[in-house]
Amino acid sequence: MTEQNPAGPGPDEYESVAAYAGEADDQGDEGTSVYGDFATRASEAAEAAKGGEGDRVNLAVTELLATVAERTNELQRVQAEVNELKARLAEALSDAPAVPGTADGELAERTADLQRLQAEFANYRKRVDRDRAAVREIALQNVLTGLLPVLDDVGRARDHDELHGGFRRVAESLETVVTKLGLEQFGTEGDPFDPTIHEALMHSVSDEVTEDTCVKILQPGYRLGDRIVRPARVAVAQPQQDGYDEPAAGSDD
Repeated sequence: MTEQNPAGPGPDEYESVAAYAGEADDQGDEGTSVYGDFATRASEAAEAAKGGEGDRVNLAVTELLATVAERTNELQRVQAEVNELKARLAEALSDAPAVPGTADGELAERTADLQRLQAEFANYRKRVDRDRAAVREIALQNVLTGLLPVLDDVGRARDHDELHGGFRRVAESLETVVTKLGLEQFGTEGDPFDPTIHEALMHSVSDEVTEDTCVKILQPGYRLGDRIVRPARVAVAQPQQDGYDEPAAGSDD
């Protein structure tokens, strides 16, 4: 078994350490290597060991170890700062908006243009559909309005029992077609008078009614959906009021 030297490393060991540190220092950047002071301290320890100066050797070793610890701490601090700067840079790049002229900026710009065009097209399509429906409704109303006199003639012929044979079948077919198109007839005797859908052509006072009432339908009304194509022309009776006497027929007053 090899006995350990209680006096510590000898001159040869310090010279070897100094040579290694010097080579490492030569390979590093000038003024930035951590091995410069290390090589100097190791050389001083080797010289002291050759001269047999034990206290000086211990002092040199202590200073050498302190220098190594200081440089190590400095390197760790610098490395931590570098890592922090890298993290900040990555975060800034991820949060930064796309710059026009770059690939990401052009992609964002084209995407915004596409979204705007899609919105404009959707609005245009809705407007076209709405206009198309309005034009269809107006055209249908115009056609049905032109058929109202024919329907009136059919109604009068039915009231006088003059619908027979082929004329009756044609009249029924016409009424079926206009009903499928949405045309609806309204106005019956006894309905409350509504100036929005009725047109009063005759007026009378009666004690048999409690409100303005349609007592006779002179011409039926027609509606297409919520739109009134023609109001019903009616004779209206008002309730008898106290102190009011209807003038007698043929009276000079």
